[in-house]
Amino acid sequence: MYFLELVLWFSVFLVFYTYLFYPIILMMLSGLRQLKKDTSFVLSKSERRIRIAELPEITVVIAAYNEEKCIEDRVINLLALNYPKDKLKFIIGSDGSIDNTNVILKSFDENSLSVFCFEKNRGKINVLNELMTKVESAICVFSDANTMFEKDALKHLVSHFDNSNVGAVCGELHLIDPFSGDNKDNLYWSYEQALKFHESRLNALLGANGAIYAIRTQDYMPLPTDTIIDDFCIVMNIARKGYEVIYAPEAKATEEIAPDLTEESSRRVRIGAGNYQAMMRLGWLLNPLEGYRFFSYFSHKILRWFVPHLMILILISNSLLALDFNFYKVTLFLQIAFYSSAIIGLKLKSGHGFIFNFLKISAFFVSMNYSIFRGFIKFLNKNLSATWESTSR
Repeated sequence: MYFLELVLWFSVFLVFYTYLFYPIILMMLSGLRQLKKDTSFVLSKSERRIRIAELPEITVVIAAYNEEKCIEDRVINLLALNYPKDKLKFIIGSDGSIDNTNVILKSFDENSLSVFCFEKNRGKINVLNELMTKVESAICVFSDANTMFEKDALKHLVSHFDNSNVGAVCGELHLIDPFSGDNKDNLYWSYEQALKFHESRLNALLGANGAIYAIRTQDYMPLPTDTIIDDFCIVMNIARKGYEVIYAPEAKATEEIAPDLTEESSRRVRIGAGNYQAMMRLGWLLNPLEGYRFFSYFSHKILRWFVPHLMILILISNSLLALDFNFYKVTLFLQIAFYSSAIIGLKLKSGHGFIFNFLKISAFFVSMNYSIFRGFIKFLNKNLSATWESTSR
């Protein structure tokens, strides 16, 4: 029984650590780092940041597949950005699209826009690897076909490259309800953005959001053709070279969310499988000598990816302990109640108040971890493919 109790409470601790204790420790470390920087600034009386005198040339690279619903608006959005036109180019690759994506892209007659329509669907990373051979600018910005940049997003991204130690900059993505147009950044998304901000302060930022991030073109490393989580791997390869990875929340982009959690399921399963794939390929991140980045990677990523496994251990060990102890009957009842609330939350479409919010958060947490576990099974079966899987988002 002692062993079962140890398994139960250690698993509970790890779940609470990654979601609650780690953020608290992270923010404390971030605050201390900022205090040190502010004190140094006051004592040295030097400029906090020297802005670049001249904006660099930029190429925005996008890989698309069957994006006829949004690709025209995306190109219009790019052409309207507030950035010197003579220093801005766009390269868009259509990866074997079978809808009207190619027709729409070819309808634009813009010298700054280069379109490549590939006949075969090979997967996003294969398109990116090929498109990157055509980039001539010093800075490259990656984005998605269904993302919209704010007008000054590029200026905010490149402003950080005045520091030669910076190799990649991640912008901030806001999620928009496709029906109301309202900002629907949920609690979890805002929570993740806060973690990114504090991890960036410690030079421990993990990857980037594929919707809006920039790198130094010369540091791009082609990835294996079956890579699923390209944005994470691209940026971590740059970090491995010793460059800083910066979070720039002022560089904003928007993207429509999926109508409901069910629509997101296949995307999350795919990302879950890609997470384990990346874990096997980026073993260097588990080296404690990486300092804050190791701390962040283990606490924020590795443990999160194994929360589904911990949840299963908690349920099984609690069930066995409940056979002999009344206390564990109570904790088992609470677990069952929590999972029941998640099922109810999945079926709710609208509402308000504390109970509704609790049900929706429960549904999000359980469905997210269920998808991650399905991704783990997919990874074990080696059923991985880089080809696209479309969702409503």
